[in-house]
Amino acid sequence: MEPQQIREGYLVKKGTVLNSWKAVWVVLSEDGIDYYKKKTDRSPKGMIPLKGATLTSPCQDFGKRTLVFKVSTDKKQDHFFQATHVEEREVWVKDIKRAIACLQGSRRFARKSTRKSIRLPDTVNLNELYMLMKDPDDGVKELKLEKEKRIYNHCFTGATVVDWLISKERARNRPEALMLATGLLNEGFLQPAGDLSKEGAESGAQSVLLDEPDAFYFFADSGFFCEGYSSDEDVIVKEEFRGNIVKQGCLLKQGHRRKNWKVRKFILRDDPAYIHYYDPTKGDDPLGSIHLRGSVVTAVEYVPDAKKYDVDGNLFEIITSDETHYFLQAATAEERKEWIKAIQAVSKSGK
Repeated sequence: MEPQQIREGYLVKKGTVLNSWKAVWVVLSEDGIDYYKKKTDRSPKGMIPLKGATLTSPCQDFGKRTLVFKVSTDKKQDHFFQATHVEEREVWVKDIKRAIACLQGSRRFARKSTRKSIRLPDTVNLNELYMLMKDPDDGVKELKLEKEKRIYNHCFTGATVVDWLISKERARNRPEALMLATGLLNEGFLQPAGDLSKEGAESGAQSVLLDEPDAFYFFADSGFFCEGYSSDEDVIVKEEFRGNIVKQGCLLKQGHRRKNWKVRKFILRDDPAYIHYYDPTKGDDPLGSIHLRGSVVTAVEYVPDAKKYDVDGNLFEIITSDETHYFLQAATAEERKEWIKAIQAVSKSGK
């Protein structure tokens, strides 16, 4: 019986010989992971068997690369992958762990509704808890906090997290709430902001969330930015970065000069309405931005100047108010539909 294909999409992978990181098309099946240089390639660049493999997430071997997970084969070969955001990492990790467990038990792959954390009781679903915390009405409120001549935007305190968990009856007392909060920090859902919280996160083998009113944290996918004196980790951002993140992920983008196609990480923000694109293998500095106010986005069937073998459907075009054209390609028809819907909404409501 042919192995079932479970998941596919773009991830960034560390080279096994060189230390370079490159975007690759990854296909997860019941018994292994295949990765391709391009989505359209017929033969994989490499294959990773999952029988006897182990998975480590989050993998903290690479400093500022916070969204890395590691797959180690039974022959002790390590493969490092990086996602574009927390939710994307979680769905890949969940499915790979499940595939490994099914191979060990000689069972067919089947998804479970909850992710079991190795650090917390089986009943705890950190991904679900994270989404509840981000709820705009009943979740943890993101505030503008000031400390030592620095202003931290879209932040909250460690004490606030603990208070919220108790108030929502997710924990019976502060030690239990602190255990949950520390789990969220270790899994990368929460990030430290400021020297005190960073010291707690880096103090030992396992990060610790501090139940203190002057220990600041932020959601991994928030619009966090810091004003004033800035360390290497805290970024002073322009006005265009201050909107809430609406959607993010990898797409293929056609270059304006050479007309070649490259994988780019896109982050869509509202109010102001911008979409920024990045080299997914590098740091946080964007390669460019598109102001979406008054723009038009539509699905297209072909792209001028594109070679036939460059793209294979799921194309869409953004035309800005100054009539600049951007051609993008999603991995699937459903993904294209989601991006178009999100960009249309932001272009109408954002300033």
